Amino acid sequence: MQSLRTISIVAALFGAIALTSAVFANEGNSKGQLVPVTEKDAAWVAKAKAEYPTTACVVSEDKLGGDMGKPVDFIYRVEGKPDRLVIFCCKDCVKDFNEDPEKYLKILDGAAKKDGDTHSGHKH
Repeated sequence: MQSLRTISIVAALFGAIALTSAVFANEGNSKGQLVPVTEKDAAWVAKAKAEYPTTACVVSEDKLGGDMGKPVDFIYRVEGKPDRLVIFCCKDCVKDFNEDPEKYLKILDGAAKKDGDTHSGHKH
């Protein structure tokens, strides 16, 4: 009877470890982070800016380069996915973005879709 109980406890521990590992592994893949743009990113950022789908901050909806001053560029990185440029009207919006990145990335995706729909009828 003692050995059956020991086996049950060991099995439960292994199950808990496996579940915890799966949760953390999945969490790492879905969570990204904003990183400041560096000089080594300059060429990529220039290309990404040329293709950036909106002239407004995804957080505040203020015009980029408007009353808030010079826009702030960041790269949103998620392991295993392409980097994404995110431009904010000011540093204060970075905190709000970090609280719910998926919400703001969806806004950015929506702007990209609208931009694609607008430009599909002609070439640049």
